[in-house]
Amino acid sequence: MKMIKAWAICFYFFITCLLVQSQPLHPATAFTRQDTLRGSITPERAWWDVRHYAISITPDFTTKTLQGSNEMSFLVLSAANKMQIDLQVPMQVDSVRWKNKAVPYTRDGNTYQLLFPELLKKNSVEQIVIHFSGKPKEAVNPPWDGGWIWRRDAKGNPWMSVACQGLGASVWYPCKDHQGDEPDSASVRIVVPDSLVAISNGRLRSKQQNDDGTTAYSWAVTSSINAYNLVAYIGKYINWTETISGEKGPLDCSFWVLADHEDSAKEQFKQVRSMFSCFEKWFGPYPFYEDSYKLVESPHLGMEHQSAVAYGNHFRNGYLGRDLSASGWGLKWDFIIVHESAHEWFGNNITSKDIADMWIHESFANYAEALYTECQFGKEAAVDYVVGTRKLILNNIPIIGPYEVNREGSGDMYYKGGNMIHMIRTIMQDDDRFRNMLRGMNKTFYHQTVTARQVEDYINTFSGKNFNPVFRQYLLTTQIPVLEYRIKGNQFSYRWSECVPGFDMPVKITLGKSVWIKPTEAWQTMAAGGDAGPVVDRDFYIRTRKVD
Repeated sequence: MKMIKAWAICFYFFITCLLVQSQPLHPATAFTRQDTLRGSITPERAWWDVRHYAISITPDFTTKTLQGSNEMSFLVLSAANKMQIDLQVPMQVDSVRWKNKAVPYTRDGNTYQLLFPELLKKNSVEQIVIHFSGKPKEAVNPPWDGGWIWRRDAKGNPWMSVACQGLGASVWYPCKDHQGDEPDSASVRIVVPDSLVAISNGRLRSKQQNDDGTTAYSWAVTSSINAYNLVAYIGKYINWTETISGEKGPLDCSFWVLADHEDSAKEQFKQVRSMFSCFEKWFGPYPFYEDSYKLVESPHLGMEHQSAVAYGNHFRNGYLGRDLSASGWGLKWDFIIVHESAHEWFGNNITSKDIADMWIHESFANYAEALYTECQFGKEAAVDYVVGTRKLILNNIPIIGPYEVNREGSGDMYYKGGNMIHMIRTIMQDDDRFRNMLRGMNKTFYHQTVTARQVEDYINTFSGKNFNPVFRQYLLTTQIPVLEYRIKGNQFSYRWSECVPGFDMPVKITLGKSVWIKPTEAWQTMAAGGDAGPVVDRDFYIRTRKVD
């Protein structure tokens, strides 16, 4: 089970705020009570732990509406009778039943408060059935501006799906919409016209043809899964299957695309084998062998839907045909296959409890792009790729967002976060140890939700180095640390500036010869070996400044 400890996150956020310089973490933002209800573990959320979701939906393409139910199983952690359920406007709860009794409820914005007729007993496992309906928010620009997607394919056939990371699963079904509590398993039943196919997470359990021209597809996952990862894909799909020999044995893979794209997809999806070979080497066994791996063509660019990865990159290498690094290497492989599949390890296996710590997902998935490049083309190519992405760093707001209000930090969690991980690898000076650290993380935090502090402590302990100043600098400020230096005679002096207190990151430079130095905020001096200034190794994302 994955229950968040809200007090620990608050304490961690308070301490890290004290450690950064006096600049504010984020521009002043007026958060609402609804933000807190969504982003925090309220008393009405704290007493119960989700065990299972059994979702059933019937979408109507013409009216863009959904009708369905969610049978929820949950463990009672402490006796209580008032429960918060999340379902975003304009979707609505139609009824709630517990032990064949109606449960009264009231609406509070995007949440419902359920009042059970009696206290539920500690350690009991209970079930409720919530019927719901409505017209969910339609995605404007998925997956970034998410919601339910109602489109037609090139032949005019209905093509439906949903992408709701950040926005939240409660945009389309009632649930406990918080990353810190995942159901231990889930099932999704989708009723569609006979002419269409419905796909969801995990394995297909049944396909039932009804007497009214519809077919019900029932899918299930046996692993814990985050609410936003549960998905429906509906369209004129064809599929094929393959088996990959992985670290844990045979891995079932299936591929679902629109019929007209079969030939292009079969050629492009050959990259899945090399992706698995690389990522299992670096991260350990695929975390969801029991639920298989699927790559599903989607009516949007992509999303890391667990065991049913959304693919919309039009069967081209790069990111919609572009190289984000401008190094040339980003056009050698398919960005969506690589990046979104990397999330099966970082994001789906290891999940941040609070969305403020999404860097745990995106920084490692971003660096996975470099690792795949390295697997295919060598380490120098990987470094070219990492360095090339620096031009995309904005340094607008910190990477870690404000806690308990369902708010992410900067998009720099991708490129700046990936460069931070690359620097950690470089400082460790042991690629095998770094690889074993990544594998160890996926084993230690297997199917768990975690805080930033847990991840940081693990890296510090495994590496035997204190990277806390590095985490504070790159995750909690927008400053790029500056290596200040001066040369007088045969003396080279150096220090860090524009950095958090206690910043002491070692850095490799060339000063006549290649050397490691460990600057602090205080001036240090060494033999210069010439009049030329230092050349910083390109593995480091820093700035230099000569001072008098």
